[in-house]
Amino acid sequence: MHLRASEWHPSSSVSEQAPGVFFVEGPASNWIVVRDETGFMLIDSGYPADRAFVLESIRHLDLQPADALAVLITHGHVDHTGSAAYFSTTYATPVLCAPEELAHVQGREKHQVTFGQVIVRAWRPRVFRWMIHVIKAGSLKAKPATRARAWDTERLRSLPGSPEAILLPGHTPGNVSLLLPEAGAIAVGDSFVSGHSLSRKTGPQMLHRMYHTDPAAALAATHRLDGINASVVLPGHGPALRMPLAEALAALRG
Repeated sequence: MHLRASEWHPSSSVSEQAPGVFFVEGPASNWIVVRDETGFMLIDSGYPADRAFVLESIRHLDLQPADALAVLITHGHVDHTGSAAYFSTTYATPVLCAPEELAHVQGREKHQVTFGQVIVRAWRPRVFRWMIHVIKAGSLKAKPATRARAWDTERLRSLPGSPEAILLPGHTPGNVSLLLPEAGAIAVGDSFVSGHSLSRKTGPQMLHRMYHTDPAAALAATHRLDGINASVVLPGHGPALRMPLAEALAALRG
């Protein structure tokens, strides 16, 4: 279920899931702060209306938003890019994504669930509540991060946590998971999740098929995560999973 914005507080929503890796559960979408001796960066940035929470979560860690070394985007949906344009224009923070996702993040392409896909399902209470939330969360007024740039391996490795991108097309064409090898953690974005307002289940699962550009490809792409060593799984929706990635993938495909 969505957390009411009035109920959100960093003391209960920010948790250190691995050394220097802080998982932030937003009202309906998550983001991550990664910190080391060189500084800090963000992975994803919630809905547009989550901006105050993103900034507060950073300050809660005694950091300053203007000092962010980068904002990494797992994919270009508005519940992950909500504050990216703000960081770019206000602080000149580099916004980086996979080359295959750049046109989406910059707003030159659109790979988002359509109004038609939602409205035909809006008679279902869970879908209706989700629809109302995303409207209130500013999704219809989201600004693309037009200054975003594509990352490369060297640029990623220079950032806190030395992230490694794993391309998992299907959710969107350039969707990725980001492995933080030194921390043994992986940010999976929406490659799979641990909960969602449309789902009655908890634990590793795929999002509803309407959210994927290609649902079959999205599921098949998860096999690219086979053999990757991580003991903390950080999804874009739902709580963190303190379990081996292999175990999470087995449950997902169960």
